[in-house]
Amino acid sequence: MRHLRRRITFMLGLGVLALAGSGFSQGVLASDDVAGHVYVNDNTAGVNTIAAFDRHANGSLTAASGSPFAAGGAGTGTVVGSQGALQVTADGRYLIAADAGSNQLSVLQIRRDGSLAPAEGSPTSSGGIEPISVAVHGSLVYVANEGNGTTGSNYTGFTLARDGRLTPLADSTVPLSKTANPGDILFNSTGTNLIGIEVGTTLSSTFLIDSFAVGPDGHLSPAAGSPFAAQAAGPFGSEFSPTNPRHLYVSNAHGGAGNGSVSAFTVSHPGVVSSIGDSPFADFQTAPCWVEISHDGRFLFTVNTGSTSISSYKILSDGSLSYVSTTHFSSGLGIRPFDARLDPSGANLYVVDAALAAVSAFAVDGGTLSELGPSPFALPTGATPFGVVVTRSDQAEE
Repeated sequence: MRHLRRRITFMLGLGVLALAGSGFSQGVLASDDVAGHVYVNDNTAGVNTIAAFDRHANGSLTAASGSPFAAGGAGTGTVVGSQGALQVTADGRYLIAADAGSNQLSVLQIRRDGSLAPAEGSPTSSGGIEPISVAVHGSLVYVANEGNGTTGSNYTGFTLARDGRLTPLADSTVPLSKTANPGDILFNSTGTNLIGIEVGTTLSSTFLIDSFAVGPDGHLSPAAGSPFAAQAAGPFGSEFSPTNPRHLYVSNAHGGAGNGSVSAFTVSHPGVVSSIGDSPFADFQTAPCWVEISHDGRFLFTVNTGSTSISSYKILSDGSLSYVSTTHFSSGLGIRPFDARLDPSGANLYVVDAALAAVSAFAVDGGTLSELGPSPFALPTGATPFGVVVTRSDQAEE
């Protein structure tokens, strides 16, 4: 069955269904001041939507006026696992969403009040089949297209104009094998390297990391030796250190029960990937899939979907990892925590849950997490979410 490893059918118990429809007391902790917004790619069937929340200074969320907003393309209405299905541009003006059901990308302008409006020319073809992850650096955009198991799997580039219009970058498409099953695509902080993660199948030969140098014209040059073998089964979520553009971290999701880990790599300027220390580093959990790093580069958080928890690591000076602790979700078992993002201050971590159709929120103190009292916060009916971003209130423009 296609994408058995990443597409999951959920059979939720009555108790979970009741919780998902309750609204989760969204206003309990809400304060009067809005510090920014949280946006989620709902991946709704038919017209895809983007859920918008007002993010308050205490970390709580309330639904923004007018939410959800039409993205432009279509979602699948089924659960899709990937990292980076929704991205925000560095200037905070636009969201870029993967419309996995219509093979498109949507660009939405973020207004000052947090509402969204379609940008010029949106949506546009993703250049492949089933886009699932987006990478943005300045005006350069790349998308990972998953494909249909036979064709349409690739990385394709675009340029982003000032008015939000996406234009395909000629001759930028990098074809992938039908077994690639990409899970994430991302730039380092300088935009000089781009990484694509191939989750692969049950065959170890398909667990791969694609590495490229990015040219001045935005085209990709494969690194010598790319693709590189992953260090464990099911490489999935990934993140470059925000303070060291040469340090890359990749979660390993398919090692089995209690056998999750995160790999640490050095990526040279030409893109050669090499292991750091005793990598991979165990977190003793199941299915670590999503990765987020504190803005100061000191701590790494990985969301363990299989064991419904988040593990914390300290990032040491050489880039290696030291396990700190694991925090479980207050919702308990039977949920499916997915993509995660820190707010711009680093004080709160927000995690999308695909089973509950909700966003969970955690206060962050170094490497320690504690879930907020009213968490999780409900998403709109019909959401099968797979991407989240967090913004400041002063980022958007009229």
